[in-house]
Amino acid sequence: MKMLNLFIVSDSIGETGELVAKAAISQFRPGLQHTKLKRFTHIDSLDHIKEITELAKEQNAIILYTLVQTDMRDALIAYCKMYGLESVDLIGPVINLLETNLGEKPFEEPGLVRKLDEDYFKKIEAIEFAVKYDDGRDPRGLLQADIVLIGVSRTSKTPLSQYLAHKRYKVANVPLVPEVEPPEELFLVDPSKCFGLVITPEKLNSIRKERLIAIGLNDDASYARIDRINEEIKHFEKIVQKIGCRVIDVTNRAVEETANVVINHIQQK
Repeated sequence: MKMLNLFIVSDSIGETGELVAKAAISQFRPGLQHTKLKRFTHIDSLDHIKEITELAKEQNAIILYTLVQTDMRDALIAYCKMYGLESVDLIGPVINLLETNLGEKPFEEPGLVRKLDEDYFKKIEAIEFAVKYDDGRDPRGLLQADIVLIGVSRTSKTPLSQYLAHKRYKVANVPLVPEVEPPEELFLVDPSKCFGLVITPEKLNSIRKERLIAIGLNDDASYARIDRINEEIKHFEKIVQKIGCRVIDVTNRAVEETANVVINHIQQK
């Protein structure tokens, strides 16, 4: 069988072009054994295009390309025509079709699909991290986190962790209870990454009473009493002072507002 040379030319990593090439080759047995695939990646200049087409001329290669920039595609087409090379544009016709139907100009920015994929997986990883290290389950996560939240029960640590995770931040949170010493790892965390969430005793009393009623318990349990709440807040203040972290009053703040305060602080740092 005739040996076939295929050049995959891309302004990104060339993965799409290679997959299409292999899918087509697989229809011809024993295709891959008689095909040489060569990937040319991150092609970003007209000089590169010229060099590749000159090499393709020497090796009698067919060029498959995924170039999102119009000028790069036009240059490749022109050189292929000049050297009498066969080529297939794998993405240009689709971009042109979408441009016509959407009535919008494409970004023409290489590697956007990969960036979107990486962004998606980063978000999923952050969400899984927030679940795994929620409510102080595993203190080892504290040293891996981008953000650490601490506070007494019902200060929105978990909802805030999940919200920040959707913003691609890895968040761990630790509940503070007077009877339980915080994990040692908490005091090893960079204080600039740690945030204490505080709320007024009156507001917390109201929230905890509603919580007790919601789960079918009496609202006069110790958990919701003002004296117990004051004891917990005093313990919280002692821990916060020891860590030296920033404190955010969440009494009248929505989760989104608190998240903005945290993010702004992290970005400024």
